[in-house]
Amino acid sequence: MATVNKGRNSKTTVDNKTDRVGPPDSSCRAVEAPVENISSRLIASTLSSQATNSSRLESLLKVFNRDDKVLIIISADPDAIASAVALKRILWRRVAQIVIASTNHIKRTDNKQLVSALKLKMESLSSLDICAFTRLAMVDSQPHHCPLTQNLVFDAIIDHHPAAVLHQKAGPGYADVRPELGATATMMVGYLKAAKIRPNQKLATALFYAIKTDTQNFVRQGQLDDMRAFQWLYPHIHNQLLSDIERAPIARSSFKRLLDGLNGAVLHKNMAHTFLPNVDHADTLVLLADFLMMVNGVNRAVAAGICGDRLVLIFRAGGMRQNVGKLAAKAFDKLGSAGGHKNMARAEVPLKNLDPKIRNNFAAIARFIGRRLTEAAAPVRKKTSG
Repeated sequence: MATVNKGRNSKTTVDNKTDRVGPPDSSCRAVEAPVENISSRLIASTLSSQATNSSRLESLLKVFNRDDKVLIIISADPDAIASAVALKRILWRRVAQIVIASTNHIKRTDNKQLVSALKLKMESLSSLDICAFTRLAMVDSQPHHCPLTQNLVFDAIIDHHPAAVLHQKAGPGYADVRPELGATATMMVGYLKAAKIRPNQKLATALFYAIKTDTQNFVRQGQLDDMRAFQWLYPHIHNQLLSDIERAPIARSSFKRLLDGLNGAVLHKNMAHTFLPNVDHADTLVLLADFLMMVNGVNRAVAAGICGDRLVLIFRAGGMRQNVGKLAAKAFDKLGSAGGHKNMARAEVPLKNLDPKIRNNFAAIARFIGRRLTEAAAPVRKKTSG
């Protein structure tokens, strides 16, 4: 039996023989469809890659009605936060209600600073009644990326990550998935321009910062479209606000874990990896992986840690020839979910999927991670005939 939260004090169970949560006549968006009856497929964009921003906007708006109550779901980071606010701005006065909810708890101080600057009221997805909303949208992520969303039916998905597998009978009413771009914020700039909306200083700064961080000042994956969006936003940003966000202090709780991670880092050729037995939040691993990339000679870094009941791994890479998205998938996809871009990737492995012999042995888990990474990174030897 699966459970879907319908409020703070109640849960609705979903039988595997049914398609919907709640009573038969419920309009609830949560779905638990029988896997054996579904042909898994990648999420595909509704329009071709050559579509114009105007045609994309037109197709997106067709999904929503004036009386809709819209829930925008994100996994909060700068790109997701800025993109969600941009979508909210586009839908303003076009629908009855818009709520932004996050699947994760915000810990990083720059993210907190961004939310504060935008004066954004963000809800926790686990505390909401999903059935109270008539439309679900997701930006900068895809349903399979999080256990809380993998069984929800979305009406709109806008994302720049590689297309994930969809285990549902019906796809979203509108999907725009462009992994060739460096940030979802770039995509949202296109929608804003098509809608003839000039963002205010706070939204422009948020989108600008999102593109800057997701492309790491265009050192990571970036396209001409990212640069054009960056340039278009620049005249509208608030420089002091941008500086405040970029210089947000590191939380003391993260500082000690950063030291532990750096002290325990293992350097092998041009890869650095480290493991923390207990992490309060995955954002600490992001900071750690980014810091490891600053070590001379390192072009791939992996920061791993146990967050709750899951092993989370954050991948970073530099250089044109690296592809940590493939590395993450090759090493950990069979144990959980893994993948990403050439320069940024993530893997999550439920602890229950690990061998019982190592599950409660942190030293053994660290060795297991190192072994999987080494094996996945090893070049494939071509078979010789004869």
